[in-house]
Amino acid sequence: MTNKGAISEFIQKYYLHFNAAALVDAAKGYEEQLNGGSKMLVSLAGAMSTAEIGKIFAEMIRQDKVHIISCTGANLEEDIMNLVAHSHYKRVPNYRDLTAQDEWDLLEKGLNRVTDTCIPEEEAFRRIQEHIVKIWMDAEAKGERYLPHEYMYKLLLSGVLEQYYEIDIKDSWMYAAAEKNLPIICPGWEDSTMGNIFASYVLKGELKASTMKSGIEYMTFLADWYTDNSENGIGFFQIGGGIAGDFPICVVPMLYQDMERTDTPFWSYFCQISDSTTSYGSYSGAVPNEKITWGKLDINTPKFIIESDATIVAPLIFAYLLDM
Repeated sequence: MTNKGAISEFIQKYYLHFNAAALVDAAKGYEEQLNGGSKMLVSLAGAMSTAEIGKIFAEMIRQDKVHIISCTGANLEEDIMNLVAHSHYKRVPNYRDLTAQDEWDLLEKGLNRVTDTCIPEEEAFRRIQEHIVKIWMDAEAKGERYLPHEYMYKLLLSGVLEQYYEIDIKDSWMYAAAEKNLPIICPGWEDSTMGNIFASYVLKGELKASTMKSGIEYMTFLADWYTDNSENGIGFFQIGGGIAGDFPICVVPMLYQDMERTDTPFWSYFCQISDSTTSYGSYSGAVPNEKITWGKLDINTPKFIIESDATIVAPLIFAYLLDM
């Protein structure tokens, strides 16, 4: 048994009830999955990259505690933006007091607000744009097509951004993932800033939409990956709600029902960290048992829900898994 560090000992001693106890139970369940040879999918919704989750999530990737990631287009790009423009970000601790005029003033300064943090449009987006567009155009000229995250991996591994680095590279989860060529699913990538930029080049006739592989191709890629890696089970660790979680969890009923592969195993573990309360028709607020009816989870799948702020909870669970 690996010796646990001070953070792990602290939560085991004091986190004994309610959401605190659920946090510890979920962390232990995650560890049991890994010890049993199961793979783990982690889904990132919300603004986790802007919240600098990379400081600990990158180490999770390096230590093989994560085997596939599903994330929004925002999380895919914002980790890289933080890497190249960190010093230009502006924290707004009094964001609850901002008026509409205050928000307009931030826009005019090129600052796009995410809760208490403003992303610097010029330094973050534009610093990346010229380099990623060249990669897109080079691929199209060669008749090649790639998934959105594969273009991002090419960008990071090419070294063209090194001149801009403003944080320690070990704190970038996207760089850690690129080094391992970790599978990533990024559904609805078009919703992101880089997705919007790509669409603008398509509208101008400078790129073809087909140069970027589609969401359907992400789903078929995930179907093949799940089939090839589910021998000892695959767990599902969901941060937030939305498409980052909705999209990949559906691969199991798709394989079972639509492909008629009735030997497809259910997800072997499920945990969701969410502050979305259970309500009428809310997928993000749905309790795990509802997923049984959709053929996603088994009756016996270990299920955890932690109704709290993921920026507090996720680092603690990752710290436990990293023996901190």
